[in-house]
Order: sequence, then structure tokens, then C-alpha cells
Amino acid sequence: MTTSTLRRAGIALLATLALATIPATAGTATATAETASAATAPTAAGAWRGAWAASPQAPTQPFEDAKNWSLRGFADQTVRQSVRLTSGGTKARIELTNRYGSTPLRVTGATVARTAEGGAVVPGSVRTLTFAGRGSVTVPAGGTLLSDGVPFRTKALESVTVTLYLAGPTGPATFHHFASATSHRAAGDHRADTSGKAFTETSTSWYYLSGVEVSGGPRGAARRDGIVTFGDSLTDGVGSAPDADNRYPDELAERLAATGRPHAVLNHGIGGNQVTNDTTWAGEAAVTRFRKDVLTEKGVGTVILLEGINDFGGSGPAFPGGPTPEVSVNRLIDGHRALIRQARAHGLKVVGATLTPIKGSFYDTPENEAKRKAFNTWVRTSGAYDAVVDFDRAVADPADPDRIRRAYDSEDHLHPNDAGYRAMAEALDLDEL
Repeated sequence: MTTSTLRRAGIALLATLALATIPATAGTATATAETASAATAPTAAGAWRGAWAASPQAPTQPFEDAKNWSLRGFADQTVRQSVRLTSGGTKARIELTNRYGSTPLRVTGATVARTAEGGAVVPGSVRTLTFAGRGSVTVPAGGTLLSDGVPFRTKALESVTVTLYLAGPTGPATFHHFASATSHRAAGDHRADTSGKAFTETSTSWYYLSGVEVSGGPRGAARRDGIVTFGDSLTDGVGSAPDADNRYPDELAERLAATGRPHAVLNHGIGGNQVTNDTTWAGEAAVTRFRKDVLTEKGVGTVILLEGINDFGGSGPAFPGGPTPEVSVNRLIDGHRALIRQARAHGLKVVGATLTPIKGSFYDTPENEAKRKAFNTWVRTSGAYDAVVDFDRAVADPADPDRIRRAYDSEDHLHPNDAGYRAMAEALDLDEL
């Protein structure tokens, strides 16, 4: 991806419950194996399952974006982040990650509430989150942990807001770069505020928050019908309208909810990610991060794999952070076979996806196009997956099949717009998920 194109994409992306009382003093829990084990145990209300997710990335700033807070981190600041759940329940808890932190992360306090406008939350809906019964928590460098569950009734496609107060300096922050959503920041402690007035700074990334889980509700405890969408920027939603939840996984969740049988759809796409190569700014190689991001999710039965165009295009000189090693079609196929093996060993059904058109984009070379076509032929004919979705044909221009249809183009000839992501979601056979 070229710096200018991704910078432009980043800019473009640029029941009621009683108010909980924030403790005046609170102990600090430390993330340990014992704490994590207790947090992951099913509760009396049923087993925990993922309702929203984002893949963590190392702190980085490959583009000129003053609203990227990952390198400087936070100190005596409150961060408010809103996410849309794809599964509902009667209890909720959050996942915090310090996967790429070099020092322990101390979270002084956290709350969850129903989302309102502009950094505000719904009055009366704020719930204090605890960690092993305490109001504060320390997440070790490299660690990830879950909060305790709180009574919080939610439904599919409802937005919730998680607020973190970070009193001490955090250092560089583990984050998710392309959120396609607005996060808010305030100076001082505003975790219990219902108004958004103090939250005068915004970013289009998520920080430290990597998951929201729910339990209870009508689904029952034993079903594994959740879906992970795994890939690069086309799964992450680059090119979709900000704060609109129009990525293809969002559109898939809406299709499922419209049938009266919503399923959790967990988005583990990272813009710029590759299957075979680590990158300085777009995450570890998919074959490495798959275990951390996908196989740790609860209540999941299917994974959709859409990834590989950055493996082919990343060897170009304009790739942020410098070119990555050239990848052959056979090497990409080997990478997908490795992902399939990991998924099946974990009992997951695997849906393979073809790579979408690149004609006219910054990846458009005869070599890359030949590789894309050869890989897509393998996806369609190899029988390696349990099912296949042809995203290529879903968004291609019928008059010029190597090019994305104009009505679906975000204008860089690579990433779909909202209509294009909707077409991708509609190409999926719900009976095969």
C-alpha cells in the first residue's frame, strides 16, 4: 500500500441500569495465570462468548497522523471507545491487551455504558468494571486479561462504550490502527461522565481494548455458532464510512440478525497485514497471529479467510516501512494451508475467499495480477476449504472483470466502499457458515 493512499484512507476513516458509584479507593489486581483462569470460567448465567473483537497491533505511526496516540501513549487521561456488539446477553465483560507493551500497563479504573452521541453515554447506564474484584488492574507487558462480568443486558447490533482511566504514564500503547470508528480522549478522570464535553480529542484507532464478551440471554451456553472474519484491510473495513459499521463483517452480522438468528461476527482484520511476512506497521504474519487472535475466541465455529493481496503487493517500493520479501503463489498457498490446519485442529469450519480486483490500483502490475488470478483459481478448485466465497466475482465489473465495479469502488481501485462491502456480505451463503 502506498503511504499517500493509506493516509487518505485513514483520514476517511477519520432495560435502563442505575448509575454505578465509582469507588473512592480501590485495590489493584495484577494479571496472572490464576486471575486469567478465573476470568475465563463460565458463570451461572452461561458460557462466555465473543461479541466484538479487534486484533492488537504494536505501537506505530507509518503515516502523518497527529490523531494516532499509540507512540506517546497516555498519562492522567481517560479514553472512551464505542463498539457495536454482534451478540447479546445479560452480562458483559471486556478484554484488555498489553500484548506489545514494553512495561506493565496500569488501568486505574474502567466502566461500560450504552453509547450516546459525540463521546457521551446514556445516563443511568454506566457500570463500573472490576478485575478479580478490584477497581484497578495491572496488565503485564505482553499480557491480556478479562474484567469480571457485570449485569448488563445487551442485544445484537447494540453499541456499548468502554471508558478507561489511565492515571500514570503508559508508554507506547498496544492498539488497533484502522478502527473506522471515533475514539475520544479527555484530560483527567472522566470514567463516570455521561456527558462527552470533556472528551475534546479524537482518534480513529482503538487502544488496549481487544474484545467484549457476553453471557446469558436466549442463545444458551453451549452453542458454537460465532464467526471470525480474518484478513487484511478488506476485512478491517478500510474505505468504509467512519462510525457507520459498514465493513463486510458488519453487513454479515446484519444479514444474520435479519433472519431472526443473530450470530457473533468477530472482526480480526488488520489493514496491510500479510499471510507470510511480519510487517513493521501492519501486524505479525497471519500464520503467527492466527493462534493469538482467532483460536482464543469463545463460542466460535467458523472462520472466513480473506488475505494475500499484500503478500503480492508488499514487495513494491512504496509499501510503508519498506518492501517486504516477494511472495510466490505457492508460498501464499502454503500459508493458507497452515491457517486451515490450525483452524481444523481447533474444530473450526474454514471458508476460503478469493482476492478482489486490483486493476488501476497501486498494486496493479502484470506480475501481481497473474499471481492473484492463479491464487483465486486454487481457492475455487483445490477443495482445501470447507466452503468458498467468491468475493472477486461479487465486486468485479462485469465489463472489465479485473477491475472493481465503479459503484463499489472507494476510489483507490482496491478497497470497496460501503456498497462494495455490502455486496461482499451478500455473496456469503449463510447456510455454509
